[in-house]
Amino acid sequence: MSDLTALTLARALDGLKAREFSSVEITTAHIAAIEAARPLNAFVLETPDKALAMAAASDERIASGSAGVLDGAPLGIKDLFCTKGVRSTAGSRILGEFMPAYESTVTANLWRDGAVMLGKLNMDEFAMGSSNETSAFGPVINPWRSRIANQALTPGGSSGGSASAVAADLVLGATATDTGGSIRQPAAFTGTVGIKPTYGRCSRWGVVAFASSLDQAGPLAKTVRDCAILLRSMSGHDAKDSTSLPEAVPDFPAFVGASVRGLRIGVPREYRVDGMPAEIEALWSRGMDWLRDAGCEIVDVSLPHTRYALPAYYIIAPAEASSNLARYDGMRYGLRVDGPTLNDVYELTRAQGFGEEVKRRVLIGAYVLSAGYYDAYYLKALKVRRRIADDFTQAFEKIDALLTPTVPSAAFGLGERSADPVSMYLNDIFTVTVNLAGLPAINVPGGLDENGLPLGLQLIGRALDEGTIFSLAEVLEQAAAFTAKPGRWW
Repeated sequence: MSDLTALTLARALDGLKAREFSSVEITTAHIAAIEAARPLNAFVLETPDKALAMAAASDERIASGSAGVLDGAPLGIKDLFCTKGVRSTAGSRILGEFMPAYESTVTANLWRDGAVMLGKLNMDEFAMGSSNETSAFGPVINPWRSRIANQALTPGGSSGGSASAVAADLVLGATATDTGGSIRQPAAFTGTVGIKPTYGRCSRWGVVAFASSLDQAGPLAKTVRDCAILLRSMSGHDAKDSTSLPEAVPDFPAFVGASVRGLRIGVPREYRVDGMPAEIEALWSRGMDWLRDAGCEIVDVSLPHTRYALPAYYIIAPAEASSNLARYDGMRYGLRVDGPTLNDVYELTRAQGFGEEVKRRVLIGAYVLSAGYYDAYYLKALKVRRRIADDFTQAFEKIDALLTPTVPSAAFGLGERSADPVSMYLNDIFTVTVNLAGLPAINVPGGLDENGLPLGLQLIGRALDEGTIFSLAEVLEQAAAFTAKPGRWW
């Protein structure tokens, strides 16, 4: 085949099974693509030798008829996932050259099924960011360019490296995590598909923690079917994670292409925000038409506490972060900056090891958890979170899924919003509610804006109903017929 990197994951797996090409061949093609695409800064660590060894082992299994469902497929791994014997940094200086002695459950599941690791993908530091500009390894650059300007654009965050690598055909798919939109927003900015599954669907064991009650792993890929294939392997109950759900893993790819006739799709009026670009509103309307054409009924619904979601999220997430990041003290692993006293070691290590956004969120979190402010901020935010979850519960009594925009704008320029944290946080306005409620949601590319940049639609489903989301997402994917690719400038 002429361009193995242009294949979808599903097509590549079919080709590997049919022996049209070998895993070593497709892995070699991706390694070359990664080397040529270093200007994107999507990878913080390339592992070509490991990838080729894994590919050769896959070829042996394929030849012997003992291949797994992902055997031979080269993937990228977000650097938030611990990988045994391979440097894992969470995009931060404070972890230094940390080499885990264990494998995260999600990546272990992928290797069990035969996937090949191409390397570790860049990300916002500790997954805190919406533009992939907080990484200690520098920003990731979106492979897309505006038609009217040649400026470097954000791929979104925190899973910017994952999204950029998929969009640029450097990997067949990638792992990612979503705490407030960190899978769906980068997918929308790069014209890719990304699903945040139900909280607890994928184990968090071995994933560096940001906000434990919100973090959830999921896949980024080129198509809805590819995401379904990856999520099937990534999911499953894990006794090592107390929040992992003891639920059987459905055959997610079987839902792709299933009829959606008769499903009721809610359109929340609160998602029509002031200042939203007309082209996003127009895409939303087209999405409703596409689902109507497939036999769905569009229903107007209300999620009245939506406007409180961002403030609640930016209290709860930093509070949990301040607790989780207290373990980085320079004592056991990672960066250590010596000082005359123990407190000095703590202070100097954290001052040099953490970036500005992480420090900002840790300080906010420590503040809202402090005596005198716990009830006024953190406890109140938890009550708001409960109300938001109740809004969804009530809505799902009369609908099967929700359709919304994924983000309030197309990708913006690097540095454009970094001086205004509030403006940056507003990127998550359509996505954080899903994390607060623990629900599954997916981004599907819907079209291009007037400057030739991708825009996405979001589908939100009931807890543990990723299957319906995949069925609806495939309808949108087919109707949108999104085949645009970024022009190669790197």
